[in-house]
Amino acid sequence: MDEQALLGLNPNADADFRQRALAYFEQLKISQDAWQVCAEALAQSIYSDDHIKFFCFQVLEHQIKFKYSELTEVQQQLIRETLITWLQAQMLNPQPEKTFIRNKAAQVFALLFVTEYLTKWPKFFFDILSVVDLNPRGVDMYLRILMAVDAELVDRDVVHTSEASYCFALFEARRNTLLKDTMREQCIPSLVESWYQILQNYQYNNSELTCQCLEVVGAYVSWIDLSLIANERFINMLLGHMSVEVLREEACDCLFEIVNKGMDPIDKTKLVESLCQVLQSAGLFSIDQEDDVDFLARFSKLVNGMGQALIASWTKLIKNGDMKSAQDTLQAIEAKVALMLQLLIHEDDDISSNIIGFCYDYLHILKQLSALSDQQKANVEAIMLAVMKKLTYDEEYNFENEGEDEAMFVEYRKQLKLLLDRLAQVSPELLLASVRRVFNTTLQNWQTTRFMEVEVAIRLLYMLAEALPVSHGAHFSGDVTKATALQDMMRTLVTSGVSAYQHTSVTLEFFETVVRYEKFFAVEPQHIPTVLMAFLDHRGLRHTSPKVRSRTAYLFSRFVKSLNKQMNPFIEDVLNRIQDLMELSPPENGYQALLSSDDQLFIYETAGVLIVNSEYSAERKQVLMRNLLTPLMEKFKVLLEKLMMAQDEDRQMALADCLNHAVGFASRTSKAFSNKQTVKQCGCSEVYLDCLQTFLPALSCPLQKEVLRSGVRTFLHRMIICLEEEVLPFIPSASEHMLKDCEAKDLQEFIPLINQITAKFKTQVSPFLQQMFMPLLHAIFEVLLLPAEENDQSAALEKQMLRRSYFAFLQTVTGSGMSEVIANQGAENVERVMFTVIQGAVDYPDPIAQKTCFIILSKLVELWGGKDGPVGFADFVYKHIVPACFLAPLKQTFDLADAQTVLALSECAVTLKTIHLKRGSECIQYLQQEYLPSLQVAPEIIQEFCQALQQPDAKVFKNYLKV
Repeated sequence: MDEQALLGLNPNADADFRQRALAYFEQLKISQDAWQVCAEALAQSIYSDDHIKFFCFQVLEHQIKFKYSELTEVQQQLIRETLITWLQAQMLNPQPEKTFIRNKAAQVFALLFVTEYLTKWPKFFFDILSVVDLNPRGVDMYLRILMAVDAELVDRDVVHTSEASYCFALFEARRNTLLKDTMREQCIPSLVESWYQILQNYQYNNSELTCQCLEVVGAYVSWIDLSLIANERFINMLLGHMSVEVLREEACDCLFEIVNKGMDPIDKTKLVESLCQVLQSAGLFSIDQEDDVDFLARFSKLVNGMGQALIASWTKLIKNGDMKSAQDTLQAIEAKVALMLQLLIHEDDDISSNIIGFCYDYLHILKQLSALSDQQKANVEAIMLAVMKKLTYDEEYNFENEGEDEAMFVEYRKQLKLLLDRLAQVSPELLLASVRRVFNTTLQNWQTTRFMEVEVAIRLLYMLAEALPVSHGAHFSGDVTKATALQDMMRTLVTSGVSAYQHTSVTLEFFETVVRYEKFFAVEPQHIPTVLMAFLDHRGLRHTSPKVRSRTAYLFSRFVKSLNKQMNPFIEDVLNRIQDLMELSPPENGYQALLSSDDQLFIYETAGVLIVNSEYSAERKQVLMRNLLTPLMEKFKVLLEKLMMAQDEDRQMALADCLNHAVGFASRTSKAFSNKQTVKQCGCSEVYLDCLQTFLPALSCPLQKEVLRSGVRTFLHRMIICLEEEVLPFIPSASEHMLKDCEAKDLQEFIPLINQITAKFKTQVSPFLQQMFMPLLHAIFEVLLLPAEENDQSAALEKQMLRRSYFAFLQTVTGSGMSEVIANQGAENVERVMFTVIQGAVDYPDPIAQKTCFIILSKLVELWGGKDGPVGFADFVYKHIVPACFLAPLKQTFDLADAQTVLALSECAVTLKTIHLKRGSECIQYLQQEYLPSLQVAPEIIQEFCQALQQPDAKVFKNYLKV
């Protein structure tokens, strides 16, 4: 072997050596006999370096996986002998191999097993067992091989042959089934016996091997005969392991797999009950908080498995109508509830989390029962109290820097919320009463209560909104008991002063809950000022925590929108109080604004909503809107001048961002308008037209074009919606600036703006469209014709997206009844455009663009394809459009397994139908006598095709074309 190349296998080798080693590996994979060198190196222990040994196994692995069938019988025998020789050496070596080598060797053994077991090596396991006997190192390898075999045959985590065809995946699944069937017949009983011997032999003196063996039993139990494992000698041994500290976690997992095995419901109940009796008598049902939490987490998973297995049995028995056995099973379930509760309430969240499935399913049973016993009611209450306790944050939770532990607790809380929702389905009255009790007790003394208890009390009120669902948030009408309870709690929440609690979690929960129950303020509007002040002062938007300020900005926006007319008395006061929060903070003043620009968007939107939804006159609304937007316009002019003079690129970027924020804020205020409250009705047209005049000069700024154009373009989109035709005078000069020095992305984003204008104003913008049609197309063609590197994926994607945008533009123009825009561009230009559409329909393997092109073609045929159409268009139809309808589907890239391609074919069919509709028998004659014969189509198929095309129902032809 190339010793120099092998040096690169060491992880500490430099990049050149590593590159050489990689190249050498590729070379050996291709080589005919390199595997033999590696086999010899392994069999004779030539190399002591671990990375070289691993490398040799990789070469063998590749040979078995991809080139095994090319080997002769003798060569295949050599691989078998190599592996057995290597295995024998393991028991004699002074030191065991590293774990990663043993695992790789086990994988190679497993690959050889799936390749040869059914044909050449039926004694695979017996040969390995005869070598390893009960030698600890041999047993270790034997168990690793068993796990690797299971991974090949069963393991659901292994994604087999991700790139293989469906047929090969099917073959692999069938092969695996055959392998398992053959193993069950020929060797599983012997393997199970070997596991028993290993467990018996090593349970007291080699915990590592015992745990490995238990893992193997757990893995195989899902697909072998359960009676081989679920019998007295095995179960007794496993239960014995439950009281041995180093074995009990693995024994737990093994028992879990046994319990999880599918079987007859009555037998399953008996099995679980017998296990429980022994576990209970061993004292495992009394949980001590001080116990080993790792074990308890596994034990909790086992109890969860047993509980869910019993519930699954109960469900099947009920379905089968076996009420007597179902009742027995229900009693068995009830007997586990006390243990379930001990685990649910455990202070360790992993232990608690593992039992939630059983708890959830148990509540589902109770929900189905016609009446609950006193004990069952007590169980429901106990689960409820446990959930309330476990929802509570612990002291260690880091609110300022949330990491992995915090994320896990958030997930755990989501599981508990599902339990709470299920509790509400079982006993809504009990849940409401429990929450009310906890809430009132806590809020009476919130000043002296720990933050986590206050937070959870408010959180429970918040959660009731989803747990006790109503339509459209009408929690304060309908059921009087519920409405009164919720109203009382909300009143307590807003009047108790708890919003001043000095902890971010309580503050946020307060605001979240106030917004969740916004309908409360319709019932008791006298509390609105109190809550508004909380939002506006140091508790909300001026809080010391940026996280609280940011969330509050969003919640404040929602709160104001939801209250609508009830905000009238407070509008000007609120606008004055938020004025400083809306200041545009330019980059040079060094002033750290309270809110980020994203948060300010919500404040501007809120200000817009307050003004637009107010009961003021149009004149007053205009004054308020001008007061809101004038500071932005003034700042914009100053900053734009500074940008024009700025030399430093970082400063240019900072100024451009600030300008962009100004435009964004103005855009966001316009979201307040609606069909009921238009810009015109509110008297605000003039203010927004002033904004347009202020912002448009940014388009001619040569610096930071992308950022500035993006902002102004978004503003134009909003103004087209809000200002209607008043925006039209600004469009030509804006378009002219946006088409200067533009790249693919600029054009891609500009075209939707033109499409919006075209679709909205139609013939009103026809003169403008005719004027800018060819300049826009020239800009598009120029970018599309730019040379790009062959492997530049992003450039290719940008061009594809631009091509789609171009066709979408043509579709909008033709679909808006303005084909004259194209027709008036001169014969040469019209022809060029038409050819680009034909090219798009046929030549580019992009079904989305192809679909659009066929829509354009059928629309043009509909408009121009009659007898009075433009001169020469009929010729174009027969020479180019008809052939396109056949050439596109005949392309190899036209894949009907793809949904978009099917849509493209459907539009292709519509195009042919439209041609027939406009040209009648002339079209049929052309297809029958000229075009289809030129493609060497058989006469009977031509006949069939033309008959389908002439069917009045378009669906008939579409379906025919698909077939």
